[in-house]
Amino acid sequence: MSLGGGLRLVRAPNLLIAAAGVLAGGWIALGAVQLPALLGFAALSGLALGAAGNAWNDICDSRADTLNRPPERRPLTSGGVGRGTADLIVFLGALVGLASAGLVSGCQVLVALGALSVMLLYSPFIKPRPVAGNVAVALVAGLPLFYGALSVGAPRAGVVPWVLAAWLHVAREIVKDVEDETGDRAIGRRTLPIAVGVRPAQVVAAGVALLFVPASLLLPRLAGYGGAYFLIALPAQMAVLVAATWLVLGRVERVSLLLKVSMVIGLIALVAGKVA
Repeated sequence: MSLGGGLRLVRAPNLLIAAAGVLAGGWIALGAVQLPALLGFAALSGLALGAAGNAWNDICDSRADTLNRPPERRPLTSGGVGRGTADLIVFLGALVGLASAGLVSGCQVLVALGALSVMLLYSPFIKPRPVAGNVAVALVAGLPLFYGALSVGAPRAGVVPWVLAAWLHVAREIVKDVEDETGDRAIGRRTLPIAVGVRPAQVVAAGVALLFVPASLLLPRLAGYGGAYFLIALPAQMAVLVAATWLVLGRVERVSLLLKVSMVIGLIALVAGKVA
């Protein structure tokens, strides 16, 4: 296995964002940028579980990815990573993720088990169900913020960040289903673009993105976030509006990337709103 292939398999940039999300959730809950041991273990757990989930997703999606992804973006089917190695990554990621959660608390283990279960069930069983699959993966993708807050004993502080992150992830997951429509159709999946059509799915994604903007203003205000949040979040909200406009106009290229950039900016804004 090449190092590059392994990093692509586990989607290393996404893992770094997930670990940063866990840390951010802890900092939001603490109201300070600190790194207690429990938060560090939680971040390691989130990173390892994400690696397991991403590798498993590529294993399950290998047939569809031959149609949806260029060779350099599918290390499993292009030979960059062997199936046995991918299976080992799934096993070790799950083991390290659950063990690290166990060093935090029993509640952390329960949440980790729930997230891991959704990730393992997603591709074979949940993804083929329109909307349900998008919501399920969005809840897990947005979980790091709550996961970090839980690790420092303040789970309620992670609820609003989790809701906002999951909300934006729903829009992005629908966009990704539009991008994957050809391969998903070939293997018999019934995602939202296949069930209702590509254009209606784009309109749904645009609607979810548009509704996110007022929610990203109202919920943090109710949760007592400071002015720094609203200032830093403004570019992210504008980017979401641009993404929604593109979707309404029928454009899907780079929308997923634009939404991801919005998430990173939003992460910084959430921390600043409680720490600054």
